Amino acid sequence: MNDLANMLKKHPVFARLAEKDLELMARQSVPRKYDKDEKVILYGDVWPYLFLVERGSVHAVKESGEGRTLMVSAFSAGDIFWGLAFFQENAPMPVTLDAREPSQLFLWSRETMESILARNGRVGWELCRLMAERMQRASAILEEMAFHPVAGRLARLLLDHFELAGDAAISRHLTLDEMAARIGTTREMVCRALYGFSDKKLIEVTRTEFVLTNRDGLAQFVERG
Repeated sequence: MNDLANMLKKHPVFARLAEKDLELMARQSVPRKYDKDEKVILYGDVWPYLFLVERGSVHAVKESGEGRTLMVSAFSAGDIFWGLAFFQENAPMPVTLDAREPSQLFLWSRETMESILARNGRVGWELCRLMAERMQRASAILEEMAFHPVAGRLARLLLDHFELAGDAAISRHLTLDEMAARIGTTREMVCRALYGFSDKKLIEVTRTEFVLTNRDGLAQFVERG
């Protein structure tokens, strides 16, 4: 069994496949490499593929007519996703997929996967479970955008990053544009909210990092939503 087949065997969606089907998937895969900021596929295109991220990071984003960007999902090594046309023939992509860093994906077309899915109902079930999880996540994003002001959404994003870092200081590796995309607003609104937090002594903004100075105060912005 080759490296890709072994990777598939450890994936919760494909773990129940027989060895012959794992090896068939490995043989039928189409490897693709993408540079940083390269488009994997554009919104509105028909793309009947399922993919697995081997390395790197891919973001699913939507853009408004005014140029605002919302990051709907992020996929890293081991994650799978699909074009809508993988399940619904000729359905256009509801999002654009961007490689956020040098990335390698393995792709499978709808045609190559049909027979495997037809004889392995459990894999189809696991894909349905994954789709349900993604729908719940998208619903939570829409709910937050509808009912939480920008300051509350930004406060949650910052608190999540402080918690992930396990520190009171986090690097400014996210640009204003990326932060805006994650919470569905503009870079100008992000900048205004950041300096509002700074004026209230909730965070300290330096050239290289954000320093958390009042966790409870920042959390209050989340609760106000």
